Amino acid sequence: MTISAEPPSAHTLQRFPDFYIVGHSKSGTTALYEMLKRHPQIYMPELKEPTYFAADLRPRFQQSVPEPQTLADYLGLFAPAQASQRVGEASSLYLFSHDAASAIAASQPNARIIAILREPASFLRSLHLQLLQIHNETEKSLRSAISLEQARARGAQIPPSCSRPQALRYSERVRYVEQLRRFHAVFAPEQVLILIYDDFRDDNETVVRQVLRFLAVDDAQPLQVLQANPTVAVRSVRLHSLKHTLRTADAPAVRAVRAAGQALMTPRARMLLRRAIFSETPPPDEQLMLELRRRFAPEVLALSEYLGRDLVSLWGYDSLG
Repeated sequence: MTISAEPPSAHTLQRFPDFYIVGHSKSGTTALYEMLKRHPQIYMPELKEPTYFAADLRPRFQQSVPEPQTLADYLGLFAPAQASQRVGEASSLYLFSHDAASAIAASQPNARIIAILREPASFLRSLHLQLLQIHNETEKSLRSAISLEQARARGAQIPPSCSRPQALRYSERVRYVEQLRRFHAVFAPEQVLILIYDDFRDDNETVVRQVLRFLAVDDAQPLQVLQANPTVAVRSVRLHSLKHTLRTADAPAVRAVRAAGQALMTPRARMLLRRAIFSETPPPDEQLMLELRRRFAPEVLALSEYLGRDLVSLWGYDSLG
């Protein structure tokens, strides 16, 4: 199976993307999306994370930014694209999903797939902070959150605000070889580009130009280097949850409180509220990080062999002791 380097021909509105950024979150996917989105030969919709093909990871209730529910809604995201542009989307849950790879291949067998992988312990730490921020998680301790995995897999101790309980299965998120195999089972090797977060973090312009060549568009275009989606820590889970409830609830009394609050919210008040809810990212629990690295060392070794790259040394797994 080969990929044509010619620009895509004119499409009708029933146009599926030519490429997919499939994950992982907290690994540079947002920055990559933003940088590609600025390229004149590429069209990516304003909505990042459509998550349309991850049928196994549908949210339990409607999101603040609704995801497309029908094929027409999904394809409508790409209707503004010009016929000469490469069309893409970025949904970081696709790599974790058991359904997405085969569903994408069934709709667009010639698609190009881009995945970014990050050292497991640091990935899980950033993921946990993100899940706290988006109300999927309420357990502030990563150690405690990981200890709840088995109970949550049974449907117990799921936070009421959690839209995707599967996202709380932290250990499953770093089964990288298993995830990549799902895509390699339905796409030819030359259609799948696997990036390492460290490379992107250290020199994201070089990596983005590699991606542009992979997508067969002009890789000499000027690039704006971006660092998107920074990690923050939730200082007060209770206050963060209250704000979320006031923002999303639809009861008349809550709407009245929300309207009154918005009328009183000066820029300074908004800044003080954000400081009360969020804080700078705390230093990692080094003992926990060591325990996680030891736990996931076999996965890193397997991934190194699978990719033919020494990630054991790159990620410091050769000096765990």
